Amino acid sequence: MRPAVVDSGRGWVMVTAAFAAMFTAFGIAYSFGAFLEPMAEEFGSGRGATSVFFALTSLSYFGFGALSGVAVDRYGPRRVLLVGGIALGAGLAATSQVGALWIGLLTYGLGVGIGVACAYVPMVAVVGGWFERRRTLAIGVAVTGIGLGTFAVAPLAAALIDENGWRDTHLVLGLAGGAVLLVCAAVVAPPPVQTGPAALTLGEAVRNRDYRRLYLAMGLMGVAMFVPFVHLPGYAQRAGVDEVAAAALVGVIGAASVVGRLVLGAVAARTGPTRALQGCFLAMGASFALWGIGGGYGVLLAFAVVLGVGYGGFVALGPAVVAERFGTTRLGGLLGVLYTSVGIGSAFGAPLAGVTIDASGSYGPAIAGCLVLGLAAYLTVLGVGRRA
Repeated sequence: MRPAVVDSGRGWVMVTAAFAAMFTAFGIAYSFGAFLEPMAEEFGSGRGATSVFFALTSLSYFGFGALSGVAVDRYGPRRVLLVGGIALGAGLAATSQVGALWIGLLTYGLGVGIGVACAYVPMVAVVGGWFERRRTLAIGVAVTGIGLGTFAVAPLAAALIDENGWRDTHLVLGLAGGAVLLVCAAVVAPPPVQTGPAALTLGEAVRNRDYRRLYLAMGLMGVAMFVPFVHLPGYAQRAGVDEVAAAALVGVIGAASVVGRLVLGAVAARTGPTRALQGCFLAMGASFALWGIGGGYGVLLAFAVVLGVGYGGFVALGPAVVAERFGTTRLGGLLGVLYTSVGIGSAFGAPLAGVTIDASGSYGPAIAGCLVLGLAAYLTVLGVGRRA
């Protein structure tokens, strides 16, 4: 049997598996905005309390990503994806049966969180290891699954909730999502061993100035970036938009992110991934000014598009920047630890925004806070690659 090589046809099989895994896991996770209102109504909780569902989930998948990234380097992607598929299916099935909000926090947050953690960082690391010359393109295609999954699953979830209720919808998504991850586990394979300079160890990375700057910038952006995934549908409904159209705004973020992943990946081939990533931070941070000016559904669509394009590039180019600056042989662990910053940020962002909205009766202060943090993240990431 011929040995597997990088930039080969088999690598594109891995891209397909990564696409399917991310489409499924992130599509389910980012559809939570559709569940917020019906769950808050049934449990008698405010937006802040119910938003903890999403916050715990994002903290789980970025936090567990540090473990899954190291695990894929050590044990290979197949075992990691098996764990993710089982956790996703069991977690959502259990959530569909809960009678108390705090129990749902555990079943949903841990189940979906572990599922996404096993589908994201490990699969990005696998794709990055299967490619060298076309790495940015391959990662960009793989992570379009996140955007298309968000675009497809968020409005689908809203329609299913309207027809069957949030409990049965969680059950359906859990069974389907778990099955897809198990199929992906059956076809994925670890990348071939590559020659060349070894990647930084985790200890060396955390002492590296650029790695620390990336960590801080991603953490700041993480606070702001996920607020619209949870609260934008509620904002739109308050403005008179019907439920499905409001939920579709999250889908628009996902669809626009596909454009960002592919177009900005091509831009990165000319400017370099670091400069392109800095542009993504600027687009995301500045986009909150659009949300803040108010207006009708068209303005909200424009906000979703700008945020989505920047977010898409952020997801696609972050791994490419890490691989370029720190090497690929330990890419899973390096990405997993780096993305804990996004998890910590996202754990604070949506709940704090929900509490602020409930206390003030307005979305304005929460949106302004997102704008400030997003621009601060952009200023921080500008320092990456510059000499002190």
